Amino acid sequence: MSPKHNEEKLSPLAPESFPPMPDVAGVALAAGACGLKKSGASDLMVVELAPETTAAGVFTRSLTASAPVQWSREALRGGQARGLIVNSGGANVFTGAKGMEAVERTVEAVADQFSCRPSKVFAASTGVIGEPLAFGKIIGALPGLKADLAPGAWQAAAKAIMTTDTFAKGATRAADIGGIDVTLNGIAKGSGMIAPDMATLLAFAFTDAALPADVLQALLAEAVDKSFNCITVDSDTSTSDTVLLFATGKGAGHRPIAGAEDGGLDDFKAKLADLMVDLAQQVVRDGEGATKFITVAVAGAETNAAAKRIALAIANSPLVKTAVAGEDANWGRVVMAVGKAGERIDPEKLEIAIGGVAVAKGGGAVPGYDEAPVAEHMKGQEVTITVDAGTGGGGRATVWTCDLTHGYIDINADYRS
Repeated sequence: MSPKHNEEKLSPLAPESFPPMPDVAGVALAAGACGLKKSGASDLMVVELAPETTAAGVFTRSLTASAPVQWSREALRGGQARGLIVNSGGANVFTGAKGMEAVERTVEAVADQFSCRPSKVFAASTGVIGEPLAFGKIIGALPGLKADLAPGAWQAAAKAIMTTDTFAKGATRAADIGGIDVTLNGIAKGSGMIAPDMATLLAFAFTDAALPADVLQALLAEAVDKSFNCITVDSDTSTSDTVLLFATGKGAGHRPIAGAEDGGLDDFKAKLADLMVDLAQQVVRDGEGATKFITVAVAGAETNAAAKRIALAIANSPLVKTAVAGEDANWGRVVMAVGKAGERIDPEKLEIAIGGVAVAKGGGAVPGYDEAPVAEHMKGQEVTITVDAGTGGGGRATVWTCDLTHGYIDINADYRS
């Protein structure tokens, strides 16, 4: 990846800095460059997890899923993890038998380093599709990375998995389970090919809580549905989407948790969802060429699913996204997007507002509509579009996206350079 696409051109929507992240008991990380990226940038990260760590995962539904996704899906059946290996600079997608060999040889090498079975090592890759993965470079770098393992290497790990990302993405939350404090940390990468259909990105979260794998899986699926499955940059679903959650059980001892509905998990559920939303929104804020962060909120639909489909129709519309990029208060494009969603609405009761200013209602423009405050809102970096479908139903959903600029073309036309 050409370095001009990375940190030299920081997204205008980027946070001020990578957040301070505490250690998570039972987690050690290392990152470095093994030569997969032409630029020589960091392209490999490895995580060692304490014995008996439980694992949960959600993956792409793409029918051309990567070899690492196929491996990790199978590994997840065991419900436990001792290691994680992630590379950027090559997606290992559509590479046939050689792709599976690359994954198998890589995880076997990691297993040797951590003295565990290969089935307890998870893998993920990101980069160009269709190119064989130079797994020998990864294997050759493992001894050095093992020597560098440290509990606080969160930012280095987040940087190592970047492709067209302009900033490293991390988040942390403190939660409690039955009154006992636990820690949640997460890192993610993602900038383009973002339209989760699980997720379109890589995200890895870690906690020192002690949770059974089936409980962890239920919690992760719920959190992903509220976060990564509510974002879109370009409507394209990746072949490599992977979100993994690991629980080491090495924190302060809390009472045993038998099921996902245990009341003692209420705070943990809320904090996990919040952490995932934070990471998901960072992905949108780093959307390729993005200059504006767009929130689309829909209410008054027949069901939550219907509301989400309407919201995504708006968020994925190139016409809506380019209007926002051009700061054009053309609310007719929102009407178009609502209409194409295929969900029941009442045109006479449909209401649309931009930046909190009502623009359409009662089957047409709001009487006396003044475009000036809407145009002013569009000049900002945060744009909000709200819709009431008018069915009288209680369905509602919120999704997040970004504008579509020429920068998106520039990045993707030059992706393999």
